[in-house]
Amino acid sequence: MACGTVEPKRRLIRLVRISGGGVEVDPSGKRAGRGAYLCPAPECWQVGLKKGRLEHALRTTLTQDNREQLLRYGKGLEKEQSSGKGEQIG
Repeated sequence: MACGTVEPKRRLIRLVRISGGGVEVDPSGKRAGRGAYLCPAPECWQVGLKKGRLEHALRTTLTQDNREQLLRYGKGLEKEQSSGKGEQIG
């Protein structure tokens, strides 16, 4: 989404807007709610969260805590990539 990379859905990470306007990672890809996809690259997460692209796609406003939580998740992906472990999605 944020980086514009075209990937199969199963290689992307789904984020879903939950009731109350918060956003959570949806590892199953099946939770009800408005969803958006980010690739597992930490840079994509930073761009999506800092420039408001994710908020626009999900039609919500993130709280500072929610934003920080998602950024931590994105940084965790960077550690997984550098250690050679890939997260299995779907």
